[in-house]
Amino acid sequence: MSDPTTQHTRKWLEDVVIAHNFCPFAKRELINRSIQFEVINSSDIESCLETLILACEHLDENSATETTLLIIPNGFTDFEDYLDLVDIAERLLEARRYDGIYQLASFHPNYCFADSSPDDPANYTNRSPYPMLHLLREATIERSLKNIDNPESIPLSNIERARSLGSTALEKQLEECFITT
Repeated sequence: MSDPTTQHTRKWLEDVVIAHNFCPFAKRELINRSIQFEVINSSDIESCLETLILACEHLDENSATETTLLIIPNGFTDFEDYLDLVDIAERLLEARRYDGIYQLASFHPNYCFADSSPDDPANYTNRSPYPMLHLLREATIERSLKNIDNPESIPLSNIERARSLGSTALEKQLEECFITT
């Protein structure tokens, strides 16, 4: 049995991301057990960045792992501080020559897109139980997008889906991720 943080994250992945098809690739990777869930218990930037590089090295050495979720349950609760971490992490990936190999996606409980109102339901496409960094293989993304008609419509479809569901329903679903059986 995995730890509660991983259980909450897995529930979010199943009940929000996959259930609403916010990521058309997530279900396949969950079924294939090719997602690595890594909990970072530190709120220290250096520890988070060190774990990020270790995750890249794990992906380098383990082709069966397609993607890694680095979950930070004890830090970066302030969204602006979290965005600073994301910026530093992206620069580190570039400095380590991982750009073009791995892509970083970001999820946070208070995620708010630029030029968006905090209460816009569209923000829930990137809201998660905990702050997290999502490391994806670029080659897998490119290969997967070839099998999707009109892939550039995914973000707009997600926004429309989230807005049709509404903030109240999506907030409830996010809160329910903390209820595990």
